Amino acid sequence: MRYVLWVFLLTTVFVITPGLAQKRNITERDLFNFNWIADPQVAPDGSRVAFVKVTVNDKRDGYNTAIWLVSTDKGETKQLTSGTRDSSPRWSPDGKYLVFVRVPEKDGRPDQPQLFMLSMDGGEAWQFTSLPRGAGGPQWSPDGKTIAFANGATAEELAKQKETLPVPPPAQAGTSPTPTPTPSPGSRPEQHESDVRVIARAVYRSNDAGYLDFKHPSHIWLITAPRTGEDKVTPKQLTSGRYSDGNVTWAKDSSRIYFVSDHRDEPYYELGKTDIYSIPVSGGQPAKLTSIDMGTGAFSVSPNGKQVAFYASTNKPVQSYTEPDLWVMDLAPNAQPRNLTKDFDFDLGSGVGGDNTAPRGGGGATPVWTPNGKTIIAVYAKQGQANLGAFDIATRAETDWTTGNQAIVSFRATPDASKFVALISTPTSIDDLFWLERPGVGQKQLTHINDELFSKLNLTAPEEIWYPSFDGKKIEAWIQKPPDFDPKKKYPLILNIHGGPHAAYGYIFDHEFQWMAAKGYVVLYPNPRGSTTYGQEFGNIIQYHYPGDDYKDLMAGVDELIKRGYIDEKKLGVTGGSGGGLLTNWTIGQTTRFAAAVSQRDIASWSDWWYTADFTLFQPTWFKAPPFEDPEDYKARSPITYINNVKTPLMLILGEADWRTPTYAGGEEMFRALKYRKIPTVMVRFPNETHELSRSGQPWHRIERLQHIVGWFDHWLKGVPKPEYEVAPQ
Repeated sequence: MRYVLWVFLLTTVFVITPGLAQKRNITERDLFNFNWIADPQVAPDGSRVAFVKVTVNDKRDGYNTAIWLVSTDKGETKQLTSGTRDSSPRWSPDGKYLVFVRVPEKDGRPDQPQLFMLSMDGGEAWQFTSLPRGAGGPQWSPDGKTIAFANGATAEELAKQKETLPVPPPAQAGTSPTPTPTPSPGSRPEQHESDVRVIARAVYRSNDAGYLDFKHPSHIWLITAPRTGEDKVTPKQLTSGRYSDGNVTWAKDSSRIYFVSDHRDEPYYELGKTDIYSIPVSGGQPAKLTSIDMGTGAFSVSPNGKQVAFYASTNKPVQSYTEPDLWVMDLAPNAQPRNLTKDFDFDLGSGVGGDNTAPRGGGGATPVWTPNGKTIIAVYAKQGQANLGAFDIATRAETDWTTGNQAIVSFRATPDASKFVALISTPTSIDDLFWLERPGVGQKQLTHINDELFSKLNLTAPEEIWYPSFDGKKIEAWIQKPPDFDPKKKYPLILNIHGGPHAAYGYIFDHEFQWMAAKGYVVLYPNPRGSTTYGQEFGNIIQYHYPGDDYKDLMAGVDELIKRGYIDEKKLGVTGGSGGGLLTNWTIGQTTRFAAAVSQRDIASWSDWWYTADFTLFQPTWFKAPPFEDPEDYKARSPITYINNVKTPLMLILGEADWRTPTYAGGEEMFRALKYRKIPTVMVRFPNETHELSRSGQPWHRIERLQHIVGWFDHWLKGVPKPEYEVAPQ
């Protein structure tokens, strides 16, 4: 009888709660099955949204991208393109065509990106550019007749390809082609192309691009939009010269193009500025329209075509952190912009950081004008959230269009700005598209791109807390607890520090935190002073004092959790990347309370970093002088200075192609010094990975990174054997 009753109870449990029985904790390898959405684009009639779907490729060493479509009434999705490297979908003004960029394959390897067209009436996509150096960034003219795009081929490369082009060779507007040099009599053709680099510029490589190619500046090209694959269209080069042209913006009447070009050869140690040019689509020489003393984001043209809106941060006075604002400027000679959000103390065009925005595919959140030209819709970040607000141009008043514990990653609108699509992330969902028809009505979810996987996972939302720091300043933080959290138990703690330093954690999905919690850790991730989304004063207070009081904010957060009674004080870990790696190094040089640390993409010596990083303007914003003029300040704020204080076992996570925080200015110094001092130290190096390892690195490397971080904490906080971290494994 007892056996029958027991079987009945078991059956009842599974009948009542089948979903709960199937739930499992998230793992690091779930990343292989994640789907991401990027670059949503609304059809002109608002009936459909095209977007880039990003998935891990079959080899798990990269990502596939394809163009998909979702209807806005029923949320029905379908795949539009069959390529594995398709991106940048852009609707024609009449909604009948979609231009996109595809990277075709040649001999089994990726070739140059080219423009493809797809008719919404059906049929296969067709290629209509075939240029050396490829084509990218397509933009339709408002009248739908022409497409502007970017290309960086030289005149010599174009001439060399002349005989193999499937279309007539592109002609440069207002210029003559450069003749091919004739070899001198008796000379022999050069058989070897040198791979030696002659460097003449202070900034010669970039974290995301590697060595910079100054021989191929990007220029603006035009091409008539083909209507069928049989149309033979010829691209025309609109701009030329030795400076790159970008931020391409069509005039409302399609007669000209506005663009940005910096004609300074070596602006490394100068403050940012933006020179705006105008050029007729018929050709001719560009004319400088105006010059602005700050860098700008993408332009959004007003309904009457007479103004543009954009995001930008002022550069005077020079500050470590300057909030980005929303600006409006007349499209007129020598015009200067007007700040609409000077008194709105939050970050315009900004968001919060997580590790699972789309690793490929692009996108953005350009300001959107309402049809009457009196209001601009923009995304802004406030206290760990990113939402949409409406800004009145005349009064500068702001009205929330969306609210809630979420992060709007990007958004787009119909031409009449009556309907919006927003790409939204939360702590328990990666990204999905939502449809917004007007403020206050709510958000209708269009896609459910990870529902199948996430329905099987036991994900929990973090707990938001505010706590006082040493000087009474309020600090916001989040606590990610294990799915089966019991407040009566004692848990090991991982303090996770964001980089930047001017960035912010918030209400966005972060695989790393969810997985650490699933492995039995309580994860604390605070926004110490210097973080964005809390106003200008809070962000800039660390200028010339970094690291410093931000470290005290972090320690106050650890103390707050210990007071709650569920943290084991002997099992504390600390980790962080970039600026968080710097602060991790700093922390273990200031205190011995942590039993283990993992420093990622770090800085050990400010002075060495000044000489080797891929950008330079950190010096006037974070330091008052270069290191050879004020060596003591650099020394006082460098973690390597306090290396004799370090007793905490340290793991270093390094990308070997990271030029933002080069390994020899950070992890390699910490490693060599601590090995000399016989402190347990391990260096984990990731080949070919840049500073973006955790966000867009090779999927296998992203998995291994998570495994090593938690493996180190498992070893030192939980006593799990890890022979791979021993010099002589037993």
